[in-house]
Amino acid sequence: MYESIRASVTPQSFGGVTVLVADNGGVLPYGNSVVVRGSEQTLVIDPSLALEPGTVAADLVFLSHGHEDHIAGLRHFDVPAYAHHLDVGAVSSLDALVAQYGLPSAARDEVTQGLRDEFGIPLRRDGVVGVADGHVFELGDVTATVVHLPGHTPGHCGVLVEPEGFLYVGDIDLTSFGPMYGDVHSSAEDFLASIDRVAATEAHWYGTFHQKGVIEGTEAFRERLGAYRAKLFERERRLLDFLDEPRSMEAIVAHRLVYRPHVSAPYIDPIERRVAQQHLERLVKAGDVAASPDGTFVRTV
Repeated sequence: MYESIRASVTPQSFGGVTVLVADNGGVLPYGNSVVVRGSEQTLVIDPSLALEPGTVAADLVFLSHGHEDHIAGLRHFDVPAYAHHLDVGAVSSLDALVAQYGLPSAARDEVTQGLRDEFGIPLRRDGVVGVADGHVFELGDVTATVVHLPGHTPGHCGVLVEPEGFLYVGDIDLTSFGPMYGDVHSSAEDFLASIDRVAATEAHWYGTFHQKGVIEGTEAFRERLGAYRAKLFERERRLLDFLDEPRSMEAIVAHRLVYRPHVSAPYIDPIERRVAQQHLERLVKAGDVAASPDGTFVRTV
């Protein structure tokens, strides 16, 4: 599935929070795990594939959502694990994790085996505890509060660490790739609302799981967040331009709104289809696109 890379981690401190930065910068399939040490307990957030056994000790683990790159290192921890209740299924079951990608049946077994071999994800992981927005992990002199940020997945969450003022935003990752909402249950509308929520949250540091790492200062974060948010609307504008004549869904998928034409993988078409469906729904609702009985779409503005 992914090019074979071996990554270790470099700790970086932000107040009482440590980010274990993958040595490849957090590029997929790796990421940057977060460690929150209180006077009584230590919480690890999103143990990545870059972690090795014994890299860090923890009393509890929180998974921001049920994607393989965020849960791969969970196998190194024999401690209570938590996730938002809407993503507990994908964290607990490899079948449920793969099902959310909407893959064609011919690719499911191959992808499932790849996730077992490359990420070490078991078929089942029992005992993951579901929590809701606002759940507080009391770590002693530090608290870590769950912030529900759906869109990427239904249960995608951030974590606000206080009094440090560190907001972990997970896969609202500020990359030039832009927001990803291509799973079966992803939502562009929810993603936009989640972007607005983190933009309104004052913090000293903002941590992402992938390449951008940690951003210091609210204004710097909001500036990057604005550029990231604009990527969603850029896709919508490109779709409108393409609909200068009636186009089928198959033609829209082949045209690609998310990936470049040379990229090839089993997950590409399902993601392109799901992203296109959501933008078409938005544009039809706004009256900018008309859907024809023959299954084609054309712009009206």
